[in-house]
Amino acid sequence: DVIWEFYYLRGKTMEVDIILDAGHGGFDNGASYMGRAEKDDVLRLTLAVGAKLKEAGYNVYYTRTTDVYNSPNEKAQLANLSGGNYFISFHRNSGMEDNLYNGVQTLIYQHNDTVDTLAENINRQLENVGFKNLGVEEVPGLIVLRKTEMPAVLVETGFINSDIDNQLFDKKFDAIVDAIVTGIEESIPLSAQQVPEHYYVQTGLFKYDVNAAYQLERLQILGFDGQIHYEEPYYGVWIGKPKTLDEAVLLQDELRRSGYSTLIVSKS
Repeated sequence: DVIWEFYYLRGKTMEVDIILDAGHGGFDNGASYMGRAEKDDVLRLTLAVGAKLKEAGYNVYYTRTTDVYNSPNEKAQLANLSGGNYFISFHRNSGMEDNLYNGVQTLIYQHNDTVDTLAENINRQLENVGFKNLGVEEVPGLIVLRKTEMPAVLVETGFINSDIDNQLFDKKFDAIVDAIVTGIEESIPLSAQQVPEHYYVQTGLFKYDVNAAYQLERLQILGFDGQIHYEEPYYGVWIGKPKTLDEAVLLQDELRRSGYSTLIVSKS
């Protein structure tokens, strides 16, 4: 299953949401070389970059956090549904012959200032780590670039069938992660944020108030306190009133164990 770490913050807070995509997965190994699979390298890289971005204050979604397959169409659709601001996909390149090419390259759908800046900054930072910089290239046929509705880049983090690039990837992995995060921070500055007064966990969104009331009643029977929040044209069922995001996550986990789909919201 695709795992979304989805925090939807309302009110005065302006968040930067970044969707990170680890290419391939599941039965789709991507490129391979001497027993090494692209899907494994990029998942490790994606999770490490995501962790650093979270530490820096960004909201991060993942298209996958385990070895599962989702089609490029599914990834683009989920990215669009998330409402994220940027989409960054990680892959590893492969040459026609082993050790023929090496270097990093970032692919985009078409040139514009936003994606060019992001792509060039990531490439430049990776060049500082030791990779050859192969530049930015338009590839309009890639679905995860063409069908995503937000600025999107696809980073080819070296050639998997290049011993030079693999040595860099393995020996300087932490530096590579830091370089990518620095490139992102240079391109996507965090907006000034205000801490919400409190959070809620939304357990449903309904067109009719009677359906929302029924959902709330079922939850109250289970011992959860809540309220119905109307925001035209839908009625949301909001549970609890935790004061911190950590408390909201704990409540969300409890509701999910009870079989409910959830979404964390906040109100200033």
